[in-house]
Amino acid sequence: MTHTYKVTGMTCGKCLATIKSVLKKIQEIQKADVTLDPPQAVITMSTHVPTAIMNKHLAAAGKYNLEETESIHHEMSTVVSEENSLSEENRGFFAAYKPILLVFGYLIGITLLNELSKSSFHLMEAMHLFMGGFFLVFSFFKLLDIKGFAYSYMSYDIIAKKWIGWGYLYPVIELSLGLAYLFHFAILEATIITLVVMSVSCIGVIQSLLAKKKIQCACLGTVFNLPMSNITLIEDLLMVFMAAAMLIM
Repeated sequence: MTHTYKVTGMTCGKCLATIKSVLKKIQEIQKADVTLDPPQAVITMSTHVPTAIMNKHLAAAGKYNLEETESIHHEMSTVVSEENSLSEENRGFFAAYKPILLVFGYLIGITLLNELSKSSFHLMEAMHLFMGGFFLVFSFFKLLDIKGFAYSYMSYDIIAKKWIGWGYLYPVIELSLGLAYLFHFAILEATIITLVVMSVSCIGVIQSLLAKKKIQCACLGTVFNLPMSNITLIEDLLMVFMAAAMLIM
């Protein structure tokens, strides 16, 4: 994929060489063509690298900055165009959210069938099963392409924006929480972690929704092109409310 960026802070050939050298050191960047007139960089990548990541590297070398611009070579971007928008208005609600709706349908069905097979309904056990399944399924899809998830997640999560390592750690935390709920291990600790982690996740989602950004939701990793919307917020808030209810109970 090739992306074209406007370059600011570049004034001479030395600046050009510095920017080119810095960009080429980023593993995912295969080629970087930088010009003074016009001041731009045409970058070819094996995997999409967020602009924030490249600017972080450039900031260490000088007051250089990349800004996204329109390009006929631009094949993909975290922020999608209106023509190729992933919004539910363009694709239809069910078509846009079919994967996540099916996941929730399966989890609810399994939870209800499990409880109906018993002589009585136990709310706490039902929540343990549902939350355990939720975290295992969601971590599975993230782990299929953990690097892609990490880069996608940093486009809106408040912690991942500052430390990309959080994007790599997050699926592991989800996997651990899923196992804890299903095997009834350290439930109190798992519930507290769920409350904190999912509350923090909600902040980034809320900020993106308020800014009306058209970006890809990373809840199911990069396997599905799910648009960021209120569904993403409801999904996170559901875990927050269930964790809070479990702590109160």
